[in-house]
Amino acid sequence: MKPTWILVADSSRARIFTAATPSAPLEELEDLTHPESREHEQELVTDLPGKHRNDTGIGAHGFQDEVEPKEQEIVNFAKYLARHLDDNRKKHRFQRLILVAAPSFLGLLRNELPDATRKTVIYTLDKNLTQHTPEDIRAHLPEYLPHDVA
Repeated sequence: MKPTWILVADSSRARIFTAATPSAPLEELEDLTHPESREHEQELVTDLPGKHRNDTGIGAHGFQDEVEPKEQEIVNFAKYLARHLDDNRKKHRFQRLILVAAPSFLGLLRNELPDATRKTVIYTLDKNLTQHTPEDIRAHLPEYLPHDVA
């Protein structure tokens, strides 16, 4: 039987864990980072928005992107993680998925997951635990992980 994966993520880092049995300690499989999500806005923007004069010739207005560059990088990381999880599901590396993520990032990640991968999610926790030890992360999960672990 394929293991359950536990994804612990925020907008710039994701860690993937598994456990040998439903009550076992977590074993870290991967640590993925997206440093662009931590950049300051001015470090992500290489040029100022263009200017546009209105029809009256009075004043100029800057063009604004609908999504700020930093927000777009966070969305890009959520999309990357969703693809990564979906690829691994297709390779049968896990059967069940637990998502632990910062509240704002959890929603983005859920929205990006393909339906087939979303159906493997058996538990979610909206907490940012990426900087915590595996032991502390395990303490935030149910005492016995759902049956299909191992």
